[in-house]
Amino acid sequence: MAIIVKGRNAVVSPAVKAYLEKKIDKVTRQFKAVGDITAVLKVENGNHIAEITVPAKGILLRAQESTKDMYSSIDLVVEKIERQVHKYKTKLMKRKYSNFREVPVETPPAVEAVPVQAEAEEDFKIIRSKSFTMNPMTPEEAILQMNLLNHDFFVFYDPDFGGVSVVYRRKDGNYGLLEPKLE
Repeated sequence: MAIIVKGRNAVVSPAVKAYLEKKIDKVTRQFKAVGDITAVLKVENGNHIAEITVPAKGILLRAQESTKDMYSSIDLVVEKIERQVHKYKTKLMKRKYSNFREVPVETPPAVEAVPVQAEAEEDFKIIRSKSFTMNPMTPEEAILQMNLLNHDFFVFYDPDFGGVSVVYRRKDGNYGLLEPKLE
């Protein structure tokens, strides 16, 4: 495990780097295997922003905080990561030692797709492209990962389905699962 510290619009001093490494060490003790941790420290409009990404086995923890002082931003972002670790471990323990029976989920009736015609005059511009590696996981693990990242959707490979699926958070607080099929 290595800690990669990057500075954007700011020079990262050895004291700040040592402080960050000391704080992150508390987080890494919680896991058996941790990948290379990336920390980005930047200054924008007088705000000191700390962003940390921790890839652990099967999950990805990410947090960002902004304050007027870099040390307090580091403290807050590490606290956020620690809360994510606690939330993840609590959910794993609840799943492992649960005395509750699973309730089968009712599938909603199929809705026919309505073809949508795109206007020829519109040009769609892709301004950012991102690639990532996918680990096989169940929809429940994908929902857990989505919640840890605080995203509204999560793309994952479902080995039971045999392809790429998407879980998403619905407006009513429940979750949805998209399993695409080719024609």
